[in-house]
Amino acid sequence: MNRQEIRPISKETAEHYIWGSHCDGWHLVKNPRLSVIQERMPAGTAEVRHFHHRAQQFFYVLTGTAVMEVGGRLVELNAGEGIWIPAGTPHQMKNESGDEVHFLVISQPPSHGDRENT
Repeated sequence: MNRQEIRPISKETAEHYIWGSHCDGWHLVKNPRLSVIQERMPAGTAEVRHFHHRAQQFFYVLTGTAVMEVGGRLVELNAGEGIWIPAGTPHQMKNESGDEVHFLVISQPPSHGDRENT
């Protein structure tokens, strides 16, 4: 990696994509070994329940309150809290609140192309 590639990044400068029901994602780190994504879920949205064959993930809530269904158990995550999801573990992030939820998803290795819906 050369020095030109080392630079500050934010959701204003990161690659953006839309997923699910009007949810947003920004690739803060996107390389073959690590993925860091900042995501936004509007009130009342949820991702599809799924698992990853190879990728382990860590979800960290920046603002709002989310509910993570992991292995059949519901876990409430408030701002400043996170949860580790081992590879092979079914999970689903939900925003059951009336406010937006902003969070980080850290995947190692990257989870794109490694997902199976349940």
